[in-house]
This record gives sequence, structure tokens and C-alpha cells, in this order.
Amino acid sequence: MYLQEIKLNNFRNYSQLDLQFDPHLNIFIGANAQGKTNLLEAILVLALVRSHRTSNNQELIKWGTDFSRLQALVQKDQSRVSLELILSSAGKKARLNQLEQKKLSQYVGQLNVILFAPEDLNLVKGSPSVRRRFIDMEIGQIDKIYLNNISKYRQILKQRNNYLKKLRSKKTSDKLYLEVISDQLAGFGSEIIATRYQFLQKIQHFLQPIHQEITQGQENLQLDYHTLAGDPAQKVNDIYQSLLTRLTQQAQHDIAFGSTSVGPHRDDFSFVVNQKDIQKFGSQGQQRSAVLSMKLAEIDLFHQEVGDYPILLLDDVLSELDQVRQTQLLQAIHERIQTFITTTSLDNVQIDKNNRPKIFNIKAGGII
Repeated sequence: MYLQEIKLNNFRNYSQLDLQFDPHLNIFIGANAQGKTNLLEAILVLALVRSHRTSNNQELIKWGTDFSRLQALVQKDQSRVSLELILSSAGKKARLNQLEQKKLSQYVGQLNVILFAPEDLNLVKGSPSVRRRFIDMEIGQIDKIYLNNISKYRQILKQRNNYLKKLRSKKTSDKLYLEVISDQLAGFGSEIIATRYQFLQKIQHFLQPIHQEITQGQENLQLDYHTLAGDPAQKVNDIYQSLLTRLTQQAQHDIAFGSTSVGPHRDDFSFVVNQKDIQKFGSQGQQRSAVLSMKLAEIDLFHQEVGDYPILLLDDVLSELDQVRQTQLLQAIHERIQTFITTTSLDNVQIDKNNRPKIFNIKAGGII
């Protein structure tokens, strides 16, 4: 899989742009705040119909305009796919091969991307919400059922929290309805927990040997999933029963605080190196190596799950890695995965000139 062409209209600081890409290596060079990251964001939004930087669509639309249009041609092994996404105050419209998709979940997954940005170095030491957002975005690209479960879960969670607030303020006293929506929440929640756990188990298969190589055999890296809904390795029905029991036990607490305290929206996972949680006890070098291993493992997992390699977006991250880790990353992707790199200078990138990268100089939302 590779991105052949992208067209932008009124996206961020780009009024109009039409670019064709190299199947292997593409580099965007420019000073800060010129639009390099916006280009990578456009690719990500085309793939996931959501940004990694904002949840507000209006921020993606160029100031002073009413809508943004993003288009792309994606070359796969046996076919070429055209993608189109229109963002406006009315919401999002997605077209696949010129046909509008009734559900965005039917569109997501046509273009698979892995983003590695400086903020991903906080994947280990950041808050649980950072890791939940990461795992939801990654699974969502390869599992449409998971996308549906997450959407349904969030809807029911919002309903439950609103009802908890009504119970707290004595605007209602019907506990039976709380039991009904708690049961629905446990149903979708158990599916989400099971899928997340299975995803981490799959990525662990690729992660361990990669991390062993990066650390020259000195470290064993393990991913541990944490939930209050019992053992995530259980069957879905057992997780459902455990989660429903916990929701029932926490009912009075949840009413008092007006929010749901148990479920996948509160879960987390940790990076454990040689039996130690490196968020608490790891060095910065260990944390960076763990994130690099995770990103490289994702490439192999995506290939296994969808039968094709994803596109890799490296947003000014190479300057954050030392030369050894840069070399490991670039060697791992050499010639097998289309890569987009943003940088302020080629001096920050240890590339082999024989790769003949396609270089784009970016200034003020244009190519010079």
C-alpha cells in the first residue's frame, strides 16, 4: 500500500495543494509553523476521519472558509482506491471510489497509517487517556466491529452519566433504568476490553524480539492491560459478568459523583521492562526505546492483519532520537514501507542518499 496523490482544499493553512508522492521515502522540509505537520495530519485525517491534534473539526478548516476537502489516491496490491473527505459545520462526509459512505466505519481502514510524533514519546509516561486514545485509534483501523462497539459504548456511557446526575439531584428515583443501561454498558464494554487485550497480545508477539534487538538482549518488554472488570484474558461473557458486578457495586458511588467509575473508559496499559513499570522506574532512554519498539511492532502487526504494510508518518521525531535509534528505525522500514518525514533540516535525518527520497520544501502553506 502506498499513497500516490493527495489534494487539499482549505485544510489548515493550505488553500489548495496537489502532490504526487514517491512509493518509498518522502521528506517535508521547512521552518516551524509553515505547514509540515499539517500535511501529515491531512494524511491521518483521510485515513481515520479524525485528527490526533484536535477533536474540533472547525480547527481543521482554513480560517475564513466554510468547508475543507481532502482527496487521495491509494495504490494497493490489486487495486487503486480513491478517498474523499469533506469537513464542514454540518459534520463529515466520506466518499470511497466516489460513493458516499453512510457510516464512517465503512470508510476507515482503506488507508492504514502509523504516526510517530514527539508526543508519542509520552505514550509511556503520559496519562492513561493518552494510551487509551492510542489503542482505540490503532485497533479502529483494522477492526470495524471495534469501531462500532466504541461508538455504542460512548453513547451509552453519556446516557448513564446523565442519568446518574439526575439521580444525584433527585430529579428521578428509578433505579431500574440505571440497571438497564448498566447492563448495556457492560455488554459493549466487555467486547472492548477483550479486543484491547487481544490486540496487546498480538503486538507483544512482534514487540519482544524487536525490543531485544534494540537493547542488545538486555531487556524484556511486556505490555500489561489494567482493568477493574476482572481478568481481561477471560472469555467475553466472563468479562461482562465481572464488569456488570462492578458497576452494580459502584452504583451509589457513581450517583454521588455523577459519573461512571468502572469500564474501558477508565482502563490503562503499562510498559514493563524486566518486571519493572518503566513509567515509574524507567530511564528516559528506556521509555524511548519502548515506544520505538511499539511503533516498529505495529508495522508488522498491521501487515499480518490486513495483508499489506501501512504508511508511516514520522513527524519531526528523528531529531528526538539519538543516532543509534534513528538507524534502527530507518533500517527497519527500508524499502518495504512508504514513509513521510517532516524535519527542519536534512542534517537531522540519517538517511542513505541512495534511497533517493522525494523532497518537498514547505513554506507558508505551499511548496517552493
